[in-house]
Amino acid sequence: MALKVGSKAPDFTLKSKSASGLADVKLSNNFGKKNTVVLFFPLAFTGVCTSEMCDITAGLSTYSDLNADVIGISVDSPFAQEAWAQKEKIGITLVSDLNKTTTKDYDVVFPNLAGVGDTSARAAFVIDKNGVIQYSEQTATPKDLPNFAAVKAALATLK
Repeated sequence: MALKVGSKAPDFTLKSKSASGLADVKLSNNFGKKNTVVLFFPLAFTGVCTSEMCDITAGLSTYSDLNADVIGISVDSPFAQEAWAQKEKIGITLVSDLNKTTTKDYDVVFPNLAGVGDTSARAAFVIDKNGVIQYSEQTATPKDLPNFAAVKAALATLK
């Protein structure tokens, strides 16, 4: 079960890959400055995940207007994430939780997805500038999307 509202968000430092190379993305870099939407998703190059990340990319200005960064986390390698982002024109920061540490810290492990092994479940967290979870949702199945209207409503209260 995903971490609860009011909990301190576990900090993480995960790798992201772009044309300029590998970079560390640290959640706490936003503390004191911006709110953060953390989206866990099962796997790159899958239909529902592609739809979700492309839709978020298309509406990225809405999140910026709400003073929020969006970070997508999966257990894919940063190299696979970069190839997927380039292919699908995904514009949010994607970070690799290849060892599943952050997925476990947020308690959103999806066991044995389609028989291929443990992945991140589909989940959404809104984390305020103080590092406290203000919205938490893990979907019932990997095919279900988070309630993005509720995510935006939570962000709107934090402006």
